[in-house]
Amino acid sequence: MAGVAVTTAALIIVLSVFNGLETLLQSLNNSFDPEIKVQATRGKSFEASPELIRRIESIEGVGIVTEVIEDYAYIRYRQANQIVTIKGVSDNFIDQHRIQGNIVEGELKLHENGINYAIIGRGIQFTLSIAVTDPMFPLEVYYIKNVKPSGILDPSQYYSKETIVPGGAFSIVQAFDDNYVLVPLEFAKNLLSYGNKRTSLEIKTDGASIFDVEDRIQDLLGPDFNVLNNEEQHQDLYRLLKMEKLFAFLALSLLMIIGSINIFFTLMMLALDKKKDITVLSSMGASAQVVRNIFLAEGVLIAASGAFLGAILGGVLCWLQIRYGFISMGMETSVTQGYPIKVTPIDFIATLAVVAIVTMVISIRPAKLAARFVNNNELLGKQV
Repeated sequence: MAGVAVTTAALIIVLSVFNGLETLLQSLNNSFDPEIKVQATRGKSFEASPELIRRIESIEGVGIVTEVIEDYAYIRYRQANQIVTIKGVSDNFIDQHRIQGNIVEGELKLHENGINYAIIGRGIQFTLSIAVTDPMFPLEVYYIKNVKPSGILDPSQYYSKETIVPGGAFSIVQAFDDNYVLVPLEFAKNLLSYGNKRTSLEIKTDGASIFDVEDRIQDLLGPDFNVLNNEEQHQDLYRLLKMEKLFAFLALSLLMIIGSINIFFTLMMLALDKKKDITVLSSMGASAQVVRNIFLAEGVLIAASGAFLGAILGGVLCWLQIRYGFISMGMETSVTQGYPIKVTPIDFIATLAVVAIVTMVISIRPAKLAARFVNNNELLGKQV
């Protein structure tokens, strides 16, 4: 019973940790990624005419459509430099309220008094030692042009250069903090020479179902565009996490099966030890089915008691972790101090289902052995 309880609790806790990690990743990614993202099926950019934008905005459920130009660039601040991802966004990006709660220094602004401002990742700020509140030193942004050498002696003809004032810094997760610089769309368009082309459109719904809006947009745009929801934008990451959860579940289920062998031997020894009692029950009229059910009930009782205690133990430990976070991630730079936990009813149902199946399979053989004693006793009585 104790073995079943410990294994059940461990299974519930591990599954809850994977749920918590998935929820944490979704919350972090959703702070930067849009609810729906539109990309070209081929190539990295597409023509985004005003007519196309209006047609998307007219779809039921679409709230805000933000135009995006995203590409690699080289930035220089005073004597330091770094290659980053420049993300030019239209002014309504601020209305989506995605990174508003993640601004750690400065302000979330793209324009003010005719001046363009850049919102930089915290990692880039530390790497280049950028003083966000000091407008005296702007960022110098360089982009290599896609031109063929043709005897040009001036190296400046091979790249474009723009300057922009750092206005704020955001901190979400290292993958974003170390790579992204947000700039106004017009600034990116001039720097990268994209014209009417956009690398993506980021869409915020007005409260409607994301999946319904996604289907409507896909129907409108056709096969030339990929329309992705939050999870599909990081499909490989979430698929990997689900596979890890599945293998953890299977590994602990195997451990539970091994632990349940104790129930098998317990019932086998019980059947041998109670052979005389089984004979007495048979003499009193008990059938083989009655004796078989007794031993099956014994196995179910042991497993059910252990599973019940394990479910309570696992639930209590998960609640304590959620409440107090007494088990930490072990890293000072982690986005959360304690291991994330999310308890879902399906984990309890799956765990108890495994216990029930394993118990029934394990208990069949000892129950048949006990029933055989009854049959032998009846055969002996007929011979007498």
